[in-house]
Amino acid sequence: MQMPELSGSNFPHWLGLEGRVCVVTGAASGIGRAVAESLAAAGSWVALVDRNGDAVRQAAHEIAECGARVLALECDITDEAAVAAAAQRVRSELGPVAGLVNNAGLLRPGALEDVSVAEWNAVLAINLTGYLLCAREFGRDMLAAGRGSIVHIASVSALHPQTRSGAYSASKAGVLLLNKQMAAEWGPRGVRSNAICPGMIRTALSARFYEEPGFEAKRAAVTASRRVGEPVDIAEPALFLLSDRAGYVNGTELVVDGGLDCMLMDMVPRPGFNHTADAAQKESNPS
Repeated sequence: MQMPELSGSNFPHWLGLEGRVCVVTGAASGIGRAVAESLAAAGSWVALVDRNGDAVRQAAHEIAECGARVLALECDITDEAAVAAAAQRVRSELGPVAGLVNNAGLLRPGALEDVSVAEWNAVLAINLTGYLLCAREFGRDMLAAGRGSIVHIASVSALHPQTRSGAYSASKAGVLLLNKQMAAEWGPRGVRSNAICPGMIRTALSARFYEEPGFEAKRAAVTASRRVGEPVDIAEPALFLLSDRAGYVNGTELVVDGGLDCMLMDMVPRPGFNHTADAAQKESNPS
């Protein structure tokens, strides 16, 4: 992944995020890594949080080499005491937190009739409870200052069930309501809360899927943009929501899926009309 260029002092970043302390969870790879890199390029001071200590330290090291001020924190966001300790380190080493991107996530496959309660609870603990714990701890500075922004990374699976994925869709749907409740409770105190629902994004977790011949073409064909998304496609709207440019955006759900959602009716079989599906089939199975 190529690190974006850092904002020069003579050319302030248009989002005005220079010098703001922002925290990103699940920052060692994928969407979280892209958000952390983009924040650093915009001049923010970034705390990277991830339970994979080696990976998050490596990510922070690579971002710091570009001249950014960063802090790597190994932390299990399901552990309330660990999150509180991480928040204290951020305050002492970087300063009061002005923005948070709740991104850490877990998917454990399984049909509803088979998924174990332990795996169900493990997904909810990271994808939902962990978001609350991080918002409460890192949000203390924002509430005290009377200003700040929190962005929760949800999923299009929060809007449409992803079958045989255990608690994933339920957890992400919970994130959307947590987002709205947080906006309603904290908005009057100056802290905004918004959610992003990514569609199909190419990350390390899904990389092996694209090794299958024709797989990417099939996925791209069901989006209006005709391509699979990249982590930076989520990072850039996340930065906008963190910034004062989005000062009147609160409690919203931003779907960033390349137009996947608007292709629903093209997926319904209609003889002679399903050009998208037919083209994808031909491309993946050439004669």
